[in-house]
Amino acid sequence: MTASPSSPARTGALMTLGSMCFAQLGLGLSVGLFDQAGAQGTVWLRLAWAGVLLLALVRPRPSWFTRSGLAACVLLGVVTAAMMTLFVAAVERLPLGTASALEFLGPLTVAVARGRRGGALWPVLAAAGVLLLTEPWHAGADPAGVAFALGAAACWAAYILLTQRVGDEASGIRALAVTLPVAALVTTPFAGPSTAGRLSWQLLLAGLGLAVLLPVLPLVLELLSLRLLTTAAFGTLMALEPAIAVLVGLVLLHEVPGAGAVTGIVLVVAAGVGAERGGARAGVPAPAVEGGPVHPAERREAVR
Repeated sequence: MTASPSSPARTGALMTLGSMCFAQLGLGLSVGLFDQAGAQGTVWLRLAWAGVLLLALVRPRPSWFTRSGLAACVLLGVVTAAMMTLFVAAVERLPLGTASALEFLGPLTVAVARGRRGGALWPVLAAAGVLLLTEPWHAGADPAGVAFALGAAACWAAYILLTQRVGDEASGIRALAVTLPVAALVTTPFAGPSTAGRLSWQLLLAGLGLAVLLPVLPLVLELLSLRLLTTAAFGTLMALEPAIAVLVGLVLLHEVPGAGAVTGIVLVVAAGVGAERGGARAGVPAPAVEGGPVHPAERREAVR
């Protein structure tokens, strides 16, 4: 039987939802390490373990990639490191809600710029929902913190576009076996030396577990989902992440959201459903051949 047209979009949306859930869980558990390794040190520790794990498990070979595909993997690693580092720097200077709202400008811009004609309603709903959830107007803004958050937003936009390209070029987690070691190397000069003296076996083991939750599982799921979804739909679905954070706080921390937060959740869920219904890519690239890169002739052009 032929799958319905909505199946790829639904599968991609579920993968995106799973990536956000793992990311929120990993982020929540990482907070406990901030006092031991520092915020930047915790990011570096997760990336270092993720890079080591994928290098050991995948053992990437240059013959698996085209030249442009390998360059995209390296660039994605640099962008991933910058995105995580800048966001942590913003959170150190701004309330989390303010930093999150500013960072979401990245995927929102992608959603608006790459969306189909007539589909601008979903990013607008998502933006309104995120603002109601995060309420950035309730706190003063540190100029440096705002600059870091906007830098993270720009990196997030580039991350979405690069992740889709990398997912089209390479099969499975092969691309991440290049991307994550590069990200770890980029962050090492900034956090590695200051964190090395604090390391203990307990901290190393905690970092290993957290690396699986964030970034390995979210990045794998996002890479696969962007093979099925348009970047516009993916960018809009990212608005669900603040809603997930609020719901996790309600269930685990008994933090009851106010009326504004509830309204925000309704708006971002509606935007997510709308993006999923029209978010399948027309002409999903064929999977990469095992043992080699995707030949350009084997790929179909993705319709924005």
